[in-house]
Amino acid sequence: MIVLKFGGTSVATAENILKAKDIVASKQFPVVVVVSALGGITDKLLTCARLAVNKEDYSATLSAIETRHVETIKALIPYSEQSAVLAEVQVKFNKLVSILEGIRTLNELSDKSIALISSLGEILSSYIISKAFQAGGLNVKHLDSRDIIKTDSTFLKAKIDKGLTAHNFLANTSGHDIYLMGGFIASNKEGITTTLGRGGSDYTASIAAACLNAEHLEIWTDVNGILSADPKLVNQAVSLKSVSYEEAMELSHFGAKVIYPPTIIPAQEKEIPIYIKNTFEPESQGTKIYKNGDDHEASIKGITSIKNITLISVIGSGMIGIPGFSYRMFQALSNRNVSAILITQASSEYSITVGISAADKSAALSALEQEFALELKDRSIEEIRVDEDMAIVSVVGNNMRHQVGLSGKLFSTLGKNGINIISLAQGSTERNVSTVIHKNDLAKAVNVLHETFFEYSYATINLFIMGVGLVGSELLQQIAQQRDFIKQNDHVDIRVVGLSNSRKMVLDPEGIDLNNWQASLDHSDVVANHEAFLEAMRTMNLRNSIFVDNTASESVAQLYTEIAQNNFSIVTCNKIAAAAPLEAYNSFIKAVQKNRVTFRNETNVGASLPIISTIKDMVNSGDKIRGIEAVLSGSLNFIFNNYDTSRSFADVVREAQKEGYTEPDPRVDLSGMDVKRKILILARVSGYALDQDEVETISFLPDGSMEAEDVDAFYALLEQKEDYFQALYKNAASAGKKLKVVATFDGQSAKVALQEVGPDSAYFNLGGKDNIVLLTSDRYPSPLVIRGAGAGAAVTASGVFGDILKVWRS
Repeated sequence: MIVLKFGGTSVATAENILKAKDIVASKQFPVVVVVSALGGITDKLLTCARLAVNKEDYSATLSAIETRHVETIKALIPYSEQSAVLAEVQVKFNKLVSILEGIRTLNELSDKSIALISSLGEILSSYIISKAFQAGGLNVKHLDSRDIIKTDSTFLKAKIDKGLTAHNFLANTSGHDIYLMGGFIASNKEGITTTLGRGGSDYTASIAAACLNAEHLEIWTDVNGILSADPKLVNQAVSLKSVSYEEAMELSHFGAKVIYPPTIIPAQEKEIPIYIKNTFEPESQGTKIYKNGDDHEASIKGITSIKNITLISVIGSGMIGIPGFSYRMFQALSNRNVSAILITQASSEYSITVGISAADKSAALSALEQEFALELKDRSIEEIRVDEDMAIVSVVGNNMRHQVGLSGKLFSTLGKNGINIISLAQGSTERNVSTVIHKNDLAKAVNVLHETFFEYSYATINLFIMGVGLVGSELLQQIAQQRDFIKQNDHVDIRVVGLSNSRKMVLDPEGIDLNNWQASLDHSDVVANHEAFLEAMRTMNLRNSIFVDNTASESVAQLYTEIAQNNFSIVTCNKIAAAAPLEAYNSFIKAVQKNRVTFRNETNVGASLPIISTIKDMVNSGDKIRGIEAVLSGSLNFIFNNYDTSRSFADVVREAQKEGYTEPDPRVDLSGMDVKRKILILARVSGYALDQDEVETISFLPDGSMEAEDVDAFYALLEQKEDYFQALYKNAASAGKKLKVVATFDGQSAKVALQEVGPDSAYFNLGGKDNIVLLTSDRYPSPLVIRGAGAGAAVTASGVFGDILKVWRS
């Protein structure tokens, strides 16, 4: 004997019922089949009851219910047999009308009436489906569940009389291949209809399996078993091959809707395996629930979630050491039929917090205020606090109790994504850890935990990119080129979800098409606005979000502190924030540290050369930087390497700008400001609290050069001063030397100046746009040298790209 249960979606239409029939016909008989009401019917029946008690018109709703059943009969039953079935169904609807009219007249809707009305869905479906199966040639006996399952008189969530129910099953299941009955419904010893609670059809099937010592129980639904997470929240959710009874109960209690929690108990008591299968994909493996599950599998079996949670906390010193306080609290909630989904108590006994359904808030608050009225009055209880708009996220698995550091990993993952844990509970069996978070963070939390704990998942990095000039456009090209490779090899999917230039911006939480990003930006109707861009980042609230700044904008850099405070990591090639006045810089770094986000700015100095990271590693490992000497401007090095008076100095600068070696405004480079910022950044990374005025910058430009109104005027002035630049070059060349802009830091102050360097200098043969940095430290009295290309869109973009991946791995 096996037992099969088909849920509401599995019998929602005539077509689905025929699929169920084929599944039943494929089994080895005898079998018991339990069916739910046609999908959505129970809710409509209860709507009729509510309308009746409020003396409103329920006829349209009732007519829709009747029409649906009539149409199902006509689709499934041969015409010659329809009249008898339709007549029987009509009798039942006539009785329903009488009940509804009685409710309307008495203006009273009792639990007994609710049970009677809501039972009609299963009464009708089981009768119609049994007739359809008979018409299809199957040997079926229809069982009225009210004659089989006996309960007490708790009408809406009745308790089973196990002995009498088992006797009735055994007495009524012989002589036929198939025994078909409705789920959810039962009756007391007087024969008055009771129900087993919403979702009780699963429970009915499990009771049948236990009473009949079934080989196994199959629950047929519309998903491929128990999933690793809610598929509405997590696209990568997959079916679990197997779980233990205990894991299934934890998963179902904390939000897995595929199985009604009490269902597991009768089957578990008899060690009857339960299979969760998909009516619409019957060949799919589904999930097996049995005694041990697969104990050798992963520590985490599933991540579940419950929306619309309210926390109620009873707080006060009067609770400390008082016996029976918890009893009073939970008894008061129980008296109002309020179920505590989650319970946590401070070890000091100063507070007790319960998580309840948001729908129960008013009843719970009223019950507790009434129960503790005296304590609230004398202030031994300080307050009963209510926190709304919460959600519960739980990780579940038998092997969690054997896994060291799992809770830490959970907290770290949530913290890294700026998700605040409001409350926490862990089951005594160590099969679950449950966290209460803000409802707005639910999707982000479930996704990021799923990515963390399930090896087959790939993580998603969401990028908000500001600046699509030379570096920005090159970065987008590199991401597009490498995205599939990284996804396949590192299990990371990189999505650009926000993009902005100085005129327009485009935002898409599903990801912007990187092969068509320019058109998306050009055709966008959204005007670029820094604050609006940040607000969109907050509103979208995506996991693993990183803000990427490819601009040289001071106004963008001024947003960094606010961005960090909103729990976004930052990757930037913009030097302004890291070289800001010391007070502003320290404030920003404190925001980064306080909010546990990551700030990476490797490309601030030397494009993608590992200069900043090397210094950080030296300092973090205990080394002390004593001095820095460097050629830090790839653009200036390119300019002075290519200027030989055969063409004007201005033309060489134009070439450097065209190649993307200079800042968008070349005056930043030629003024020495760019190098000043770089040596200041290196000094700060080395552990020195250096401010801007402690960096001496000796300009090599002719007087008045920086007074030019714009870039064109600046180039015109350079042309006018060509004799000045020729003189600089010839003086150096005549002495066998070259011109280099050199930055130095001696542990106290820094300096930037144009120098003539000879063949014995490390800078003499520094070609093209290369940078070189010489680091002197306690461990490196002979300088550690870092050298390579220090400018250019491609290398800078690759450095930004590398920083993005490092943020993810951090």
